[in-house]
Formats: sequence, structure tokens, C-alpha cells
Amino acid sequence: MQQELTFAGAVIVAGGLGKRMGRPKQMLPLAGRPILVRAVEAFKKIPSVRQIVVVTAAENREVLKKYFSDLTFALPGATRMASVINGVQALDSRVQAIAVHDGARPLVDPQAAARCLQRGFAEGAAVLAVPVKDTVKQVRAGMVERTLERSSLWAAQTPQCYRADVLRRALDKFGYLQDATDESQLVERLGVSVKIELSDYQNLKITTPEDLVMAEAFLNTQLHQRTGFGFDLHRMAAGRKFIIGGVELPYSKGFVGHSDGDVVLHAICDAVLGALCLGEIGLLFPPSDPSIEGIDSRRIAKRVLELARQHQAQIVHIDATLITQEPKISPHYPAVRASLAKIFEIQEKDVSFKSKSHEHVGEIGRAEAAMCQAVVSLLIGENK
Repeated sequence: MQQELTFAGAVIVAGGLGKRMGRPKQMLPLAGRPILVRAVEAFKKIPSVRQIVVVTAAENREVLKKYFSDLTFALPGATRMASVINGVQALDSRVQAIAVHDGARPLVDPQAAARCLQRGFAEGAAVLAVPVKDTVKQVRAGMVERTLERSSLWAAQTPQCYRADVLRRALDKFGYLQDATDESQLVERLGVSVKIELSDYQNLKITTPEDLVMAEAFLNTQLHQRTGFGFDLHRMAAGRKFIIGGVELPYSKGFVGHSDGDVVLHAICDAVLGALCLGEIGLLFPPSDPSIEGIDSRRIAKRVLELARQHQAQIVHIDATLITQEPKISPHYPAVRASLAKIFEIQEKDVSFKSKSHEHVGEIGRAEAAMCQAVVSLLIGENK
């Protein structure tokens, strides 16, 4: 009787230099998130996958750690097989089945990957693949030698999934072959039959700029946009710091509050939470909690950003307006925009920040208070 698959591991190979793309392709943004992040997210949705090893250069790890807290890392080798070996060696010894996946395939269907894993575990080896759609010619010296029978041709994708003992034996015996382009070739040499698990054509590998355009088009069919509105107001008093958008400005007064009173960050954070239907920042950081008195609002923003990522959401635009009588804010627009872009990890061109006076009307007009209004746009992915 076949043992149940309860502990699978995924090895995501992302050590390429991206020569055809001008920089490492796996770190290029795809609808707001790096390609590699999207590849990892797919395996996070497979219940049996208990460990994910990402084989990538050290400089990419800090980016991944902003999205995931429980990844295992391995360094890439000189060849693909060497990278796979490094990744497999980093897996827990309890792993029953192993999925090897290209970090440049961000649109793999988690359900198809899960089926492939189960079949690879049950039968030894299985790969995701699709039937070849084009007529294929065998060519030598620029001349067609023959036309291959298309009905028998399939294009292999990833993940390629194996019972752990099968893949380890194949790598031990044939991992030195530098011209091997996938692991199933090594498994075939062992005499193990490799089964085909039907995939789809969206599971493309990002290799050229044209591939990235196609992936964006595919992904846009799976995304929807949300808009959130945020508002905050704080009294002002002497002896407090005047901090807006994470930037401290010189002024004789500052904001009174349980935190540092950064009305700009508070309004933006509430807008993000509003778009996600998650309430407001007072629920996350209640003013009745003495342990967070004087908290830096950048910590609040970091937590809100984490929540957005947990909900497969990407901030794509921020528009914030500060309403204050004084001091004059316009000279500080560039610094505040740069700070907001850094805090929310988006490009500066996607951040709008401006200010308005209150025409000497009311508490704001008397420089006794200030407020901020913010609108934030998010792209949210569908959970398959």
C-alpha cells in the first residue's frame, strides 16, 4: 500500500545571471512583485510542501525575506545540476518527495504542481508538460533533415517531481553531466520511467523580454484592483517632533499622540487596510497598549505592508495630501516622496505627495492641528 505524501520539499532554482534580459530575470518585477516571489508563492499553496529551498545568489535573499520568513537558502553552482544538488542537500531528511522548479516560471498552477508531486511520489518520477503545438523540424547545417511526428512530442516544464530516493540516486550517479538541461534526463538513465502530468501553456519560462510581456498579460486576467481611503488628524504641541511620511522636519511644534503622530503614514496605512477590508491601524496598534507608546510609525507601515503581502496584494499607487497651516511643506516634497517610496517599497514615480493650507480656519488654521487624507491603489491576486 502506497504511503501517504505528507512531507514534500520544493527546490526552486534561481541562480541564473539573466544575460538575455540584462539582469537576473528572476528578480524582475511582474505585476508589482519579483518573478521569483511569485514562483515561491505557488508552492506555498500546496499543503504537502513543508519546506522550500531557494537556490539563489546571496544578494537576492534580503528581497525574499521581505515576503517570506521560513525559506531555506542554498547557493547556486556552476551548472544547473550543481545548483539542484546544492538545493537537494539543503532539504530535510524527512522529505518524501521533491519538486524541482525553475525560479523563472512564476505562473505555475499550484493544483497542477500538487498533482505532479503526488504522481511523482507514487510512481517515482513525473514532470509537468504540454503537447507541442508547432510542427518541429530536425535540422543539420541549416537544412531540414526530417519532420518529426508532432503527436508524440511534448514540451517539458517544471516542476519535475520525484520520490526523494529516486532523485537523490540520479544526482549521485549522473549529477556530473554538465549538458543535462533537466533532472528527468538523469532519472531516465537510472531506468525509471518518467510520467507526464498535463500542464498549461501559461506555465512559461521567462527567458526573453517577450516572455515577460506574455506573463504580464496572463497575470492581468487573474488580478483585480482595489482602492482604499485613509484619514488621520493629530493635535500639535511644542516640544514634539514634526514627522511626516517618515521624515522629521524642523518646526517648533510636533504631533501629539500615542505614537510619533505621523499623520501621513497613518492615513496611508489606513487606506491600505481599507482596500483590504481589514479595519484601521488602531486595531493593530491600540492606543491603550502602553508597550507601544511613542512607536515609530514606520513600524506600523511595515506591519501593514506585511499584511498586504499576506493577502497577495501589491501597492501600485499612493496619493497623500497633508493639510496644515504651517510650516511650509512644498520644499520637502522630494524628501517625503522618496521616504514613502522606500517605506512602502514601490517606485517614487508611483507616489504623489502634496499639501494644502487651511486658510487660517479652525484648529488647523491656527496651527494647533494637522490632518492628512490618502488614497491608495492595490492590485490583488486571485487565490487558485
